[in-house]
Amino acid sequence: MDIYASDEEKGEEIKRWWRENGLSVMLGVALGIAVLVGGRYWLTQKQVQSINASSLYQHSSQLVAEGNSTEATTLVDELFSDYASTPYAVFAAFEMAKDAVEKGDLTRAKPYLDWVIEHATLSGQRDIARLRLSQLLLAQGDYQQAIALVEQAEASAFASLFDELKGDIYMAQGQLTDAATEYKAALSALEKNASRGVILKLKLDDIAGS
Repeated sequence: MDIYASDEEKGEEIKRWWRENGLSVMLGVALGIAVLVGGRYWLTQKQVQSINASSLYQHSSQLVAEGNSTEATTLVDELFSDYASTPYAVFAAFEMAKDAVEKGDLTRAKPYLDWVIEHATLSGQRDIARLRLSQLLLAQGDYQQAIALVEQAEASAFASLFDELKGDIYMAQGQLTDAATEYKAALSALEKNASRGVILKLKLDDIAGS
């Protein structure tokens, strides 16, 4: 706009600019308001979802502690169906699997660990579920499936645990050479002076004695 133009000229120029750009300005303002309102709605919904999931998890956890696994199962199923994206669903799955194992019901534990592997966002959580499920499969003598599951490990942080478990699976099948290889790999993946190193060395000594 010309700073030396008269007030009337300036007014006409403003009117002309508004006729050309007014619709775009109004649409931009409307869009900005919609984004702001939509963002606040999304945050509110996420907060409500988290609160509801937390409440269900706490209630199911209390029921498990009281020995009422049947009623807890109903609440956990609701977590899975309505709040699968929240961390509380994963926590509940692990807790239900642990409860089943402690009661000697390995078959009931499996679906919960499978659920974590399929739905957990964090690779560490998926790997913990793989470790626990592989241990259950080993206990049931399903060596082939146990090895297949171990091979799916994602996080290097659990490398030593997975190598040791592979050694246990080979050991259970009488494959001593393969077991020794895995135990050595598990040992080398440990930090120096780690307490688990003692257990791994004992397992290697047992193989050497055999």
